[in-house]
Amino acid sequence: MNYILACYGLLFQEVDDWFGHASGVAGSDVSCRKGCSACCKGLFDITLLDACYLASGFEKLDVLTKKTVLSRANGRLLSMQTLWPELTEPYILNYRPEADWDELMPDEDETPCVLLGDDGKCLVYDYRPMTCRLNGLPLVDISGEVFYEEWCTLNFTGRDPLAMKELRGQFRRFFTDELLLFQQLTNLLCKQQLNELDTFIPTALLIDFTGFDWTTWLQRTSMVDNPSCC
Repeated sequence: MNYILACYGLLFQEVDDWFGHASGVAGSDVSCRKGCSACCKGLFDITLLDACYLASGFEKLDVLTKKTVLSRANGRLLSMQTLWPELTEPYILNYRPEADWDELMPDEDETPCVLLGDDGKCLVYDYRPMTCRLNGLPLVDISGEVFYEEWCTLNFTGRDPLAMKELRGQFRRFFTDELLLFQQLTNLLCKQQLNELDTFIPTALLIDFTGFDWTTWLQRTSMVDNPSCC
């Protein structure tokens, strides 16, 4: 597992290098930077690979900080369980159709991320998920393929970033490499190569990645027959 996470860290470095380059090219048109938490609200799904990487960084925090964050995470879980009582460890969302997930992620939810410190900064910034690293800019591959065409409303208030070729990145390769690493992780944990398992940031901190019986859990769920996961 350590090798997989190390490889993911190297991929993240490439993603961060792209974002840094794009921000440098765009200059004042991009307000996204370390310390900004404008988008760190509500819930959004992350992959199990992201969750595992995030948890590895969380473990490096001091005991008191971890206790405080876990209290918040458990509070978020309890609120989710009022809607999905069956949401128990390993807190995977894919046993339900994606249309149901919106029930747990209402647009009006302004609750700060459980991993924000008192100063509003991310406590595990170097271990944040892929979504957190990419949010704010449109994602256009060097080939011109558009993976995501929206951007933060605080950015590019005076011009269209989709027309800026210098903002493009190697997103086809980034996402392909991410999937390969994800498959390696699920093969290690579940003894089966899967394409998709998702959770949330608060629940990611509550998963026992090494002690949980993933193979038995997978056999008990219907996801083993779900083509979107396998």
